Amino acid sequence: MIFDTHAHYDDEQFSNDRDELLRSMAGKGVGTIVNVSASLDSCERVADMVQDYPFMYAAVGVHPDETGSLDDESLTRMKELFTRDKVIAVGEIGLDYYWDNESHDLQKKWFVRQLELARELDLPVLIHSREAAADTMDIMKEHARGLKGVIHCYSYSKEMAKEYVKMGFYIGVGGVVTFKNARKLKETVEELPLTSIVLETDCPYLAPEPYRGKRNNSAYIQYVAAEIARLKGITCEEVIAKTEENSKNLYGIS
Repeated sequence: MIFDTHAHYDDEQFSNDRDELLRSMAGKGVGTIVNVSASLDSCERVADMVQDYPFMYAAVGVHPDETGSLDDESLTRMKELFTRDKVIAVGEIGLDYYWDNESHDLQKKWFVRQLELARELDLPVLIHSREAAADTMDIMKEHARGLKGVIHCYSYSKEMAKEYVKMGFYIGVGGVVTFKNARKLKETVEELPLTSIVLETDCPYLAPEPYRGKRNNSAYIQYVAAEIARLKGITCEEVIAKTEENSKNLYGIS
């Protein structure tokens, strides 16, 4: 079944139909969802939400755009959430030089601190990197050796993707791969072995064709899997089965 490694179901876009939508997922071929926090407030929301859905797990971390809210006390609060059942990863964390909401130095500081937290807790990481390829790679090489995780919403070169795979990371592929102008991502998918790819939505964002621009949800991963299958010359069922296996191995879910 479909394994969505990166979703944001605590987002207000799901306020009107969240429970109904999530309880429909099994009937749409979705077996597992990792609900990912972005802000300090959302860390608690995702940790709470997953307790209500047997197929859902949580990742706790603070997105680079939100790092201005962090201090030692907030890191302690986050750490306490990892004692909760079904909180299985640190994320999403990283660097974002596109929006530039926070200084690069501050983003780097909290990226490293959260990588250190993942190492301390022996948990995988979900890495956000936008227009920050070189700095992300430098930090990963220095501070993420021996960790495992996903390079979320991958957007860089196939050569850099291969470097991350050598380091033991998976490449997260979502709706963007279905876009006609996503040449670099399509080339990356063609080059990488399926053993190095996991599926994700980033919902409610980045819906695939034919829903581009609309609210995304985990059931739409079927369109992502179909495009990966087309690029690799295999069946959609093979893509879904292998990426589910990859994701379960990553998170240690039996």
